[in-house]
Amino acid sequence: MGPAGRPSRPSHGRGRGKPPRRRTGRWFALAAAVLVLATGAAGGWLYSRLSGNIRGAGVAGALGDNRPRATQGGENILVIGSDSRSGLGGTYGRGLTTMQSDTLMLLHIGGSGKWATVVSFPRDSWVPIPACVQGDGATSVPHHFKINEAFAIGGSSGDTAKAAACAIKTVERNTRVRIDHFMIVDFRGFTGMVNALGGVEVCPRRPIHDAKAHLDLPAGCRTVKDDQALGYVRARYSLGDGTDIGRIGRQQEFMAALAAKAKTQLYNPRALYGFLNSATRSLTTDPELAGLARLYDLASDVKGLPTERIAFLTVPNYPRERDVPTDKANVVWNPPAARLLFTALTHDREMTKDRLARVAGRLPLPANAVRVTVLNGTAVPGKAREVADQLTALGFRIAGTGNSPAPAGRSSLRYPEGLAAEARSLAARLPGLDPLPGPAPVSAADPVSAGGPVSSAEEGTGPSVTLTVGPDLPALTG
Repeated sequence: MGPAGRPSRPSHGRGRGKPPRRRTGRWFALAAAVLVLATGAAGGWLYSRLSGNIRGAGVAGALGDNRPRATQGGENILVIGSDSRSGLGGTYGRGLTTMQSDTLMLLHIGGSGKWATVVSFPRDSWVPIPACVQGDGATSVPHHFKINEAFAIGGSSGDTAKAAACAIKTVERNTRVRIDHFMIVDFRGFTGMVNALGGVEVCPRRPIHDAKAHLDLPAGCRTVKDDQALGYVRARYSLGDGTDIGRIGRQQEFMAALAAKAKTQLYNPRALYGFLNSATRSLTTDPELAGLARLYDLASDVKGLPTERIAFLTVPNYPRERDVPTDKANVVWNPPAARLLFTALTHDREMTKDRLARVAGRLPLPANAVRVTVLNGTAVPGKAREVADQLTALGFRIAGTGNSPAPAGRSSLRYPEGLAAEARSLAARLPGLDPLPGPAPVSAADPVSAGGPVSSAEEGTGPSVTLTVGPDLPALTG
């Protein structure tokens, strides 16, 4: 159990290796939240028949003690879409042997019972992935990569609990939001859930011809199910701007339509049973959620929510190419806007799309426009070089490294006149560290740090902001 009596929850992972290939499992998570809604109408006669379908996976021991504090109200449920193909022989994902995830969504049910927020994490988010237990029992090395790699680290041997644990650790590390529960929905459940409701109506404005998604769909409104539904939520390159962000928006629309359709069928016994049977057979959760009774409790919290009080949001982000020109494939989170979103969830405050958009429109200076001098104020030799390497990986330019003239009890960030925007850009990646105007301390040479004293600039010339590393240096984000 975690703080405030909350049980610890699971996550997924895979060790360091080849980057995971692009998969099709993201849309399974779209229907997981709908399951919560539908369960609210299930009668007692369904419990014993369907509860046994849900698999429980305990991961409390894999999450460690360094976790965020419990949310001040409400509950946080991590929904993971898995590309497991066990028992299938279909067209999609043929030959796939490892557990993969292209979908991560965080469902926050407000403590007041009057609102909920669903946050999508872009698959291509470039984030720190903490050390996780891999499928073979070894521990992975902390590193930066796409966020969807985390699920695969622990799942390399098919261990669902290890896979879930690494996904949760990664989300908690990057959001500082404590995960209370998790749901994993695999490939087998999606078409069954859609078909049980008689399909879902979509209205593409233009014809869709997407070979990768196996989709050929005329323009106009029509009800899709089977492979057409699968292809519609999978399609990326033939729709919109061809980005993962664009696909997330379309998937959220599909989820809303699926939820609305589910509500209309809640009192149709055949449709309800087919929906729940398909959903529960494809569902793995933490032990506390592994049963319809607990899902019913969650459903009771959200089934009466008005549509306008359920916000579908995407973590604010921008192309990583802006910070690191050579990276044209990934995105990084907009630090101020992402922090606003996650702080709201931590304090159980409702966040609207309009409010988030106003903050997301203000981007910090690109990292590659900021020169940083790093001073070691700790007793650990080479600490300045270590932090400088981390900053370089984020795109910042290092002016030099050295030792602080005196031990630093706390980390500090100082900037000379004219570099306030540069200091704010770095501070955005160091939560809790406020930049201060004024001269930097005079440094001494650090014999362990490559680059030696600050006087030997490493990248270009000109003024720089100065980061003095103390024992309390916040973990870098982005």
